[in-house]
Amino acid sequence: MYNKVIMIGNLTRDIELKYIPSGAAIAKGAIATSHKYKAQDGSQKEEVCFLDFNVFGKSAEILNQYVKKGSKVMLEGRLVLESWTAQDGTSRNRHSLRVEEFKFLDSKNDSGTSSNTEYQPKQVEQYNKPSYNNTQQGGTREPEYQVPVIDIDDEEIPF
Repeated sequence: MYNKVIMIGNLTRDIELKYIPSGAAIAKGAIATSHKYKAQDGSQKEEVCFLDFNVFGKSAEILNQYVKKGSKVMLEGRLVLESWTAQDGTSRNRHSLRVEEFKFLDSKNDSGTSSNTEYQPKQVEQYNKPSYNNTQQGGTREPEYQVPVIDIDDEEIPF
């Protein structure tokens, strides 16, 4: 079991969507969150945290379709340590968030998506067209997606 990390903030850039040779989608992006507080001297301070994230499979395609730079989202997943050798030969590493669930937090007018739309992948045999359910009596109808789970070995990821 691992500890879940939840980040709420705004995307710092548009999603970068790529496909690996097996055909699985990988979306990369970054999120910024801030924490405002009052310092001992009474002045207002703000801490900003920037975190890169990765999303895999159909989730990556859906996130890419509905968000852009500046979109407010909630990302939930686990922290992973990425290591690589830079062009100058030095070893580099950083933490990133491997996203497993996300929620769109912008209003419909802000991003073209409805507010508080949540996406949670489900295990199914194949991808089906979205079915619609009535989430609130007299409310709008939100799509319910059934998405296949794609098991990607860390060694298959080209970054």
